[in-house]
Amino acid sequence: MTVLVSGGTGFVGTAVLRALTADPRLAPGAVRALVRRLPGPDRRVAGVTYLTGDLTDPHSLRGACDGVRSLVHCASLISRDEAACTAVNVDGTHALLAEADRAGVRRTVQLSTTAVYGAGPHRDLREDEVPPAPSSPTSRTRLLAERAVRAAGGVVVRPPLVLGPGDLWVVPVIADMLRRVPALVGHGRARLSVVGVTDLGRLLAALALDPGAVPAGSVHHAAHPEVVTLGGLVRELGRTLGLPVPVDGLDVPAYVERLNAVPGRATGHQAEILGEDHWYRSDVWARADCPVGPGLAARLREAAPWYREHLGTGATM
Repeated sequence: MTVLVSGGTGFVGTAVLRALTADPRLAPGAVRALVRRLPGPDRRVAGVTYLTGDLTDPHSLRGACDGVRSLVHCASLISRDEAACTAVNVDGTHALLAEADRAGVRRTVQLSTTAVYGAGPHRDLREDEVPPAPSSPTSRTRLLAERAVRAAGGVVVRPPLVLGPGDLWVVPVIADMLRRVPALVGHGRARLSVVGVTDLGRLLAALALDPGAVPAGSVHHAAHPEVVTLGGLVRELGRTLGLPVPVDGLDVPAYVERLNAVPGRATGHQAEILGEDHWYRSDVWARADCPVGPGLAARLREAAPWYREHLGTGATM
């Protein structure tokens, strides 16, 4: 069988490619990546065939799915521009699904996000427990993409906070928050679901390789079953990366007010997310016969060299 991964140079797409090329069930040359621009040699995963195509140009996708059995759709745009998100996440997904249908692809697995649920709190939330209520252009358009994938018989995977090499949101945002306001938002009490990018990549690969593992049109959370508190996450970042660990905390509104008074990358909305419970029930690992992985501490230790380089810290473990 042949598997195609869209967004093959992205944070999660790269992890999926690594998982697929390591799987002994796939023959050499059976893994393809769809990318907008060919990556340099240092960004390529060995054993992957890279194809160029742009989701906003349906003609450029012609032939990308020929001979493909499963498609893992990781490509998406994260932006505040509603029109741009619609062009990539909605129209682009429709175009890719049309090409997959023409080529006879058996199963599509789409990477989405728990952000489609909107504001919390979310506590031990199941996939069908509350209706999605996305609050940003990115999450609104990714939900529309979900609906297209499910209507075509595909499977949707919603991860929570994703950690690991390539993470440009979770740990960098927390580091920026700690620099600007040396306190824990919500006193660090919020319970959060996390998942390592390596484990998420293995799960998406497992679902692509076994189309019968879960029902067509289904949605699944991809969270590690170990729920962490924000305070626990920050303490682990202190041990692993040497980030400051505040002893004081602030209520969420007071924290957001102070954060907004100091210029920086993290937004008040992001602080609100991290200051409120966001944890999700995830049963898909057993269904996909995919081990969940070792958890937060182990994955942060593995990713420490990458984080140190990109956070500009020389802390030792």
